[in-house]
Amino acid sequence: MQASIIISTYNSPLWLEKVLLGFSIQTINDFEIIIADDGSTDETKLMLKKISSETTLLITHVWHKDDGFQKTKILNKAILATKSDYCIFTDGDCIPRNDFVETHLKFRRKNSFLSGGYFKLPLSISNRIKKQDIMGQHCFELKWLTERGLKTSLKNLKLASSSFLPMLLNSLTTTKQSWNGHNASTWKSKILEINGFNNDMKYGGEDREFGERLVNLGVKPIQIRYYAICVHLEHSKGYINQKAIEKNNEIRRLTKKNKVIKTQKGLSTL
Repeated sequence: MQASIIISTYNSPLWLEKVLLGFSIQTINDFEIIIADDGSTDETKLMLKKISSETTLLITHVWHKDDGFQKTKILNKAILATKSDYCIFTDGDCIPRNDFVETHLKFRRKNSFLSGGYFKLPLSISNRIKKQDIMGQHCFELKWLTERGLKTSLKNLKLASSSFLPMLLNSLTTTKQSWNGHNASTWKSKILEINGFNNDMKYGGEDREFGERLVNLGVKPIQIRYYAICVHLEHSKGYINQKAIEKNNEIRRLTKKNKVIKTQKGLSTL
């Protein structure tokens, strides 16, 4: 297999099913999918069984008991379950365009990680996306989206059909080439070198800290914000915790100050 797609999820089977449909029609299909499930109920398990029977996707469901927001731990468990040497990370609320995997493989380089973004959709449009809209790629078409209420914005250029515009926008964007958990990839060997994600971190910058340690290792970030396209489905974020965010900010400060490469509470402590 050329890649392992690691998808984080928690009690969002409807959104996750749409994401998996997007992966079922990729232009490259030589990959596995690892579901990093942070304690969902059996509803997610049943949906995965259903979609596995309806598609050719090779899906491994990595689950642990619900104990609050433990995304970093379940991501580490998912990493250990991968069978390829290249890992692409995304979330269970981001539908990939059909060239998503091909794009990550095309731009991967030795000693590098790829930094992508997403195109955020409002809840009204997120709810209206059906199977046929994913299979026909209509949910990536500006005309289709505007007919369903998408507001005019410069951000809409991300979905432009031009082959030249993405290259231009990637060169002009001021957005930092950070590790974004919804759309990022790197070599498994590099992940092992930094001992994976920091298990002490909850929501708020945990992905960025992971990327900052990769940079401290000497891994070069590469911008693919306008190449690797996925649409983000809106949802509530009841897991936001200000104290956890403050703790994460302190961990990130120390990671930068001390140029930390290997977390002490990562893959090796599971």
